Amino acid sequence: MNITRENVDALNAVVKVDIAKEDYNDKVEKILTDYRKTANIPGFRKGHVPMGMVKKQYGKAVLVDEVNKLLQDALNKYLTEEKLDVLGQPLPKTQDEIDWEADGFSFEFELGLAPEFDVNLKSKKAITHYNIIADDKMIDEQIERIQKQYGKLVSQDVVVKDSEITGVYTNEEKEIDNKVTLTLDKFKGKATAKQFIGAKVGDVVTLKTKGLYDDEHELMHALKLGHDDVHGLDIEVNFEITEINQRELADLDQELFDKLFGPKAVTSVTELKAKIKEDAEKQFLQQSDQKLLNDVTEYLVENTKFDLPAEFLTKWMQTAGEKDMDLDQAKDEYEKSEKSLRYQLIEGKLIEDNDIKVTMDDIKNHSREMIKAQMAQFGQMNPSDKELDDIAARVLSNQEEARRISEQLVSQKLLSVYKEKANIKVKELSYEKFVKEVYGDK
Repeated sequence: MNITRENVDALNAVVKVDIAKEDYNDKVEKILTDYRKTANIPGFRKGHVPMGMVKKQYGKAVLVDEVNKLLQDALNKYLTEEKLDVLGQPLPKTQDEIDWEADGFSFEFELGLAPEFDVNLKSKKAITHYNIIADDKMIDEQIERIQKQYGKLVSQDVVVKDSEITGVYTNEEKEIDNKVTLTLDKFKGKATAKQFIGAKVGDVVTLKTKGLYDDEHELMHALKLGHDDVHGLDIEVNFEITEINQRELADLDQELFDKLFGPKAVTSVTELKAKIKEDAEKQFLQQSDQKLLNDVTEYLVENTKFDLPAEFLTKWMQTAGEKDMDLDQAKDEYEKSEKSLRYQLIEGKLIEDNDIKVTMDDIKNHSREMIKAQMAQFGQMNPSDKELDDIAARVLSNQEEARRISEQLVSQKLLSVYKEKANIKVKELSYEKFVKEVYGDK
């Protein structure tokens, strides 16, 4: 067997594989001999079928199968030994009908080669890494939410601004009859809330469904209708008040602290505020890091310049998916996936340059920590090593989950590289200001 390569250019090559008769003949003869021993052909005893008849019936199929196996094995071995970084898979070149009676065969494959390039993390303009803090306003609001959540309901005679109102939505035509509990801040318009102020049990408030809530899902829940039924719904509904309550704030005492964090973990309002701040900023750090990861990724894709074997990849995409595509469909698919492909190559280069590795021990340890954190949310604070190992083993038996965790760890290690080597400036601000600056939202 002989394998040669001709480089068309820096991104494309053609590999030619010449297979001689001595490369496959012994294997083909052995298979046909085994067939002869077991062949069931009318008129002949098993094991006594003439070899010529066996070859006539099975010879070509066996030959084709063995040559294809030999071809694939040889090509894969060649690509590995030559350390060729190929994109997609080798594509067989179209050739005239093969003469399977010949003593040897030649096959040609097109290769798309990965480009050579360097990655520069030092952007001219610094990329912002946000240090999001939980300010006093946020902490005080969170404490008030906790006090309301754990507070007592006190019956009221009339509706006031912060009442919890229970009642029934009705509309005879649409067969709406649904009991709900609501607060006035859930309504989209202030005028709607004003209709309730001063109302008593037994009063009926008539409301228009159009624009009643910010989100149609809220309307679905309130009226107990399907998504299609509430889409564009513009009718009047009646809301009959059956109960009015006001939530009395829970005392900030040891009993509440123990309910929230366990016995004696927090013993004062000062410690409560510190704990809320710490927990909130842990969550903010995850959000901030993800924003940094996204921003550096975008910078790298936009500023790391290299060519791709676009024509080859387009051709490869025609047959690479579950369904074959025509040329126009493949071109569209290539345009959609080009940015993702570029980042995969950049990421691979960064992983290689920075010697980033994820071991099975890394994956197991990360799984254990995830499981431990989840168990803590349900009050299981001290699981045994055996429990963690058993659950982690079940989780990692799912290859898709193991792959997801591995990718997560790679992202974490890349993030550490970015923090160390990229041109980054740190900006400290509250969560409210972060949302406004990054998302332009309220």
